Amino acid sequence: MSLDNLRNQSFPLKSKEDWKEKAEKTLKGKSVDSLKSSTYEKIILKPLYSQQDQKNVPDYPGGSDFRRGVHLLGYVTNNWKVAQRISYQTVEELKEKLLDSVEKGQTALSFEVSDALFKSKKTLIEILGDLPAASPFAVNGKGLQSAILEVLAEQEETADQFTGYVGNDPISLFAEEGFISEDFLNGWIEDVKKVNEKLPKLQTVLINTSTYHQGGANAVQELGIAAATGSFYLQQLLDNGMELEDILNKMIFQFSIGSNFFMELAKLRAARILWNKITQIYGADSKNRGMQIAAETSLFTKTIYDPHVNILRAGNEAFAAVVGGVQYLHVTPFDYETGSSKLAERIARNTQNILKEEAYLQKVIDPAGGSWYVEALTKELAEKAWQYFQQIEAKGGILEVLKSDWLQNEISSVLTKRENDIYTRKQSIVGSNVYANLAEAAAQVREQTSDNYFNVDLTNTIKIKKMKSTRLSESFENLRKISGKIESKSGSKPQIGMICLGELKQYKPRLDFMRGFLAAGGIESIESGSISSLEIAKQFVLSQETKYFCLCGSNEQYESLGHEILSTLNTVFPDRIFYLAGLPEKDLQTKWTNEGIKQFIHINSNCYEILSTILTEMEVALDEVTKA
Repeated sequence: MSLDNLRNQSFPLKSKEDWKEKAEKTLKGKSVDSLKSSTYEKIILKPLYSQQDQKNVPDYPGGSDFRRGVHLLGYVTNNWKVAQRISYQTVEELKEKLLDSVEKGQTALSFEVSDALFKSKKTLIEILGDLPAASPFAVNGKGLQSAILEVLAEQEETADQFTGYVGNDPISLFAEEGFISEDFLNGWIEDVKKVNEKLPKLQTVLINTSTYHQGGANAVQELGIAAATGSFYLQQLLDNGMELEDILNKMIFQFSIGSNFFMELAKLRAARILWNKITQIYGADSKNRGMQIAAETSLFTKTIYDPHVNILRAGNEAFAAVVGGVQYLHVTPFDYETGSSKLAERIARNTQNILKEEAYLQKVIDPAGGSWYVEALTKELAEKAWQYFQQIEAKGGILEVLKSDWLQNEISSVLTKRENDIYTRKQSIVGSNVYANLAEAAAQVREQTSDNYFNVDLTNTIKIKKMKSTRLSESFENLRKISGKIESKSGSKPQIGMICLGELKQYKPRLDFMRGFLAAGGIESIESGSISSLEIAKQFVLSQETKYFCLCGSNEQYESLGHEILSTLNTVFPDRIFYLAGLPEKDLQTKWTNEGIKQFIHINSNCYEILSTILTEMEVALDEVTKA
């Protein structure tokens, strides 16, 4: 075929019905509707989005509701800032790291705050040197914001050089600490007003939803909380005499970006829609209605075991953040939870450099714009988030829903659903609840310091339910800790014997399943090899120190050989505990349990509960032997 003929070729037109017919053939009779899925936001995702799902959206970024971004040409003219948050032990280390990171691609001054920054009045200024003249700040000052702003405000000759943000969100701190202090909140409002004129280019009002994200909140909740907190601060500052334009120019929103790529980028787009609507109600000019966003890749999704997978997780999350249109971005180092190494910090920073220089995301204006799926998801997310915001306001606003524990309980219920999906392995965490490496030893989790929070008189506070900060993998990591304790006491990993019935091809599928299932809890599978008779099974059980065993084989082997072997083993070894890999038909289950099966382990089993029970029993039994 000639090149001209090839160019003139075209695919025949196909309708949605043609696709549906073909899909249902592949599904072997199941309806296409069976491919629909529900998210934690209670949004139903369709298997296919088409032109019929097209939504009316702005023709270009920087206009209308700002869903497509706040700048007309996106990152082409206003690149996002690489704001890697620097951790350190000494102020000397911080100074060295700041200089080094700026030379290697960092474009914003971002660092963790601590009391060490205030050894003297000159400490912070000496650390920063000339860097603020060329790079904006990207700092969550937390309880030390006031001290940082005081130092910066004293530099009258260079005050105009300070750009970016040194912000604080008192309400998110209240949620973290478990109390509300009206005195602290009022003092913070005064600080914001005080530095408004002294530091005119510095943003100081931070709305930080990462606290709630870390507690397990879904995207709708994060957006509703952001809107409620932002509108609360806006109203408070207006009531205290600040001008609307000044307030809006002082505000910046911080979001954590989770693992659901499309949901997370749609979250950022929906956030701008909500804030545009709120500021429009207040009568703000369009030039002041664009939301400024600082994002960070999620800690909630990161793991201690197999930490290099965190590089992939953070890369996916960073990609979503950039496509979603952020102004500042921090990528979490892959070993952050155990103390960030230089290699991890370098990889995290270079993740952003790769997105800029090799993925060319700085050269594409709103790459997600116009996608039928993204636009439909953005619209539905914005609508649900607006309803959630109204729900918070109807209950008295963000402070009141925290005081009543309503918000904490709402987020806790979502966390419970997430955890249940992890426990049952409906959602996978590579290296934790699936594909766990038994040979791997996890590093010690670093202690979290609290010297960067605030000191208040607790007698003048209102106690609230503390927002739980967690990671999804923690439950399985705790199982591995129990396994490690058992190993240190007994000299070997906790073990379960695999009674493999029949030939390799008959038992291997379920044996492989059980290996992965048990490894998630740090339990080793000891294989019997092919068992074809009762006598071989007895010898295997006798040769093992463990009292836990699991039958593995095909359904045919279970019926022809399994019942006989199990009945006898249960009689001869009454202290042994037996499991069965797989789930027999209902009418057969009673027979198996009567013959001695304690539990059926299958694809829908609650992996965490089963492993937790086994490990707890093993630990108790070991302690009793040790005491004896």
